[in-house]
Amino acid sequence: MPRSKAVRIYGPLALYGIFLLLPFYWMLLTTFKSRQELLNTPNPFWIFHPTLSHVTDLLTTTPYLGWFANTLFVSVASTVLSVFVSYITAYAIIRLRFPGSEVVSTAIFMAYIVPPAILFIPLATIIIQLHWFDKLWALVPIYATFLVPFCTWLLIGFLKNIPRELEEAARVDGASNLAIMWRIIFPIAVPGLISAAIFSLAIMATEKSTLLTSPAILREH
Repeated sequence: MPRSKAVRIYGPLALYGIFLLLPFYWMLLTTFKSRQELLNTPNPFWIFHPTLSHVTDLLTTTPYLGWFANTLFVSVASTVLSVFVSYITAYAIIRLRFPGSEVVSTAIFMAYIVPPAILFIPLATIIIQLHWFDKLWALVPIYATFLVPFCTWLLIGFLKNIPRELEEAARVDGASNLAIMWRIIFPIAVPGLISAAIFSLAIMATEKSTLLTSPAILREH
C-alpha cells in the first residue's frame, strides 16, 4: 500500500481511536492524581505525583465491593434471562408463524421504543404489591422488561438469515420443534446471542440505579 494512501486511511482512524480512548485515559489520570493536583496542575493530561489514596479510600471506607457485586449479579442475571426469553420469543415469531405473529413482532418493536421512564411508576407499584421492594433479585425481572424487547428485535433479524432448509432436513429425520430450536438453530445462533448479550450488558452498564437500590445503601439511608 502506498504511503500516501496509508496516511489517508490510518490517519483518520488513529485520530478517531484517540478520541474514543480519551475518556478512559482521563479516568485513569484522575484515579492516580492527588487532590491538589486534581484542582491545580500545569498539565491536566499528565501525572506528576501519582498516588493510590483514592483507590485505598474507595476500598476501605466505602462498601464498594458490595456495590460492585450487586451490580454484577443484577447485570449478568438480567442479561441471561433476557437473552433466554428473547431467543424463544424470536424463534416462535420467525419459525412457528402462529396467527398474529406479525402483530406480536410489531408490538415488540413498539415496546422497544417506549421510554423506560414511563414504566417506573407501574413497575414500582407491582414490586411493592409483591413485597419485593427490598429484594436485590427483584431488579432482575425489572431490567429484563427493558432488555427483552431489544434482544427479541435483534434476534428476529438474525434468525431470519438462517436457512429454513436446515429445519426441513431435521423434520425429515423426525426432529421436533423443540429439538430443532436447541440442537439445530441454537448452535448457529450463538453469534447473535453473544451480540444480544453484549448489547444488554452495555445497556446495564449505563444504568446507575442498580447501585442506588442495593440493600446496603437502602439500609444506610
